[in-house]
Amino acid sequence: MGGRAQPVLAGVVTALVGFASSFTVVLAGLRAVGASDAQAASGLLALCVPGGLAAVWLGLRHRIPMSVAWSTPGAALLVATGPPPGGWPVAVGAFLVSGLLIVAAGLFPPLSRAVAAIPKPVAGAMLAGVLLPLCTAPVRALVELPLVAGPVVAGWLLLHRFARRWAVPGALLVAVVALALTAPPAGLSGRTALIPSVTLTVPAWNVSALVGLALPLFLVTMAAQNVPGMAVLVGYGYRPPFGAALRATGLASLLAAPAGGHAVNLAAITAALAAGPDAHPDPERRWVASVTAGVGLALLGLGAGVATALVAVAPPILIEAVAGLALLGALATALAAAVTDPAGREAAVVTFVVTASGVTLVGVGGAFWGLIAGCLMLLLFRRRTPAPVPPAPVPPSSESSTEPARRLPA
Repeated sequence: MGGRAQPVLAGVVTALVGFASSFTVVLAGLRAVGASDAQAASGLLALCVPGGLAAVWLGLRHRIPMSVAWSTPGAALLVATGPPPGGWPVAVGAFLVSGLLIVAAGLFPPLSRAVAAIPKPVAGAMLAGVLLPLCTAPVRALVELPLVAGPVVAGWLLLHRFARRWAVPGALLVAVVALALTAPPAGLSGRTALIPSVTLTVPAWNVSALVGLALPLFLVTMAAQNVPGMAVLVGYGYRPPFGAALRATGLASLLAAPAGGHAVNLAAITAALAAGPDAHPDPERRWVASVTAGVGLALLGLGAGVATALVAVAPPILIEAVAGLALLGALATALAAAVTDPAGREAAVVTFVVTASGVTLVGVGGAFWGLIAGCLMLLLFRRRTPAPVPPAPVPPSSESSTEPARRLPA
């Protein structure tokens, strides 16, 4: 099927997989930093519509399949950080600052290069430490809710073996069925509005939130989403305009922030669905898939109220378990990046331990301190490469080079 329908169908699949695979992570993150159910639904809607419009603009403008998504690792960071001092308005202020930094990275290439220059072991270890608490949730759910979590994990395993891209949406479907059998009949409609509405929040700022939330959110979004997203496109033979992509997604983040959206960025996890050969045999036609995915993401945002109501009636550990299953692949990639280079392995372990500890010092969360600790380890224990020693001069020999070597007396 190499006709016009192929990239359209690929775009629909990209939107569905991207939304269903990680919206639970987004809602868990927004609620963790103080959002109410209505504010979380507004945030999910705000991420979908500007993100979808950014994908449509980038695809039509550059004819390159640049898919756009929300920052899934950023949402996991929100879960790990918890409510900042000052609550939800301060979190919204941090979202705005993070969006400004993304726009700045698009306007000033040295800033984006500085983020890309963070040592890979430290960046990977920080991301792994952020993801670890959510990735352990399926294990805890199996112990606390075995009758509900067991079928969810089993469904994920089966689909991961035979239809990997549908593994997390399938696990989510199993969870929905389990909730329908166990939740009260009126539970879904009684907790939050099924039709989402935009709920604006006046932002607030304090130093601890800027350092402990806004800066780590920017770094995680850049290092774990934007940079890998560009790498996927380059791997498929494209030369995407990084600055234009950062400006578009940064502006989308700024639009989403007052309504509760934490960050919009280039897709990394689902980027290959729209940029690969399955989208279309002709690379010049694959941009249709990313544009279709953008339209699909914006339309799926209209279901944010239903998604939030579903999360509201579910046991928190079950939602965290589905989110953790969605992040296992990202955790594996982050751990591999952290320990591949032996020279940076100890610094990566320190970064991972400090980040995963979840400590808060002077109001700043563990992700920032993990990054600082890892960079200090690299600076303190950096091995200097010794200068090569020139070989000693060989004294001239009076013997002919063709004369056989004489043996020393025994």
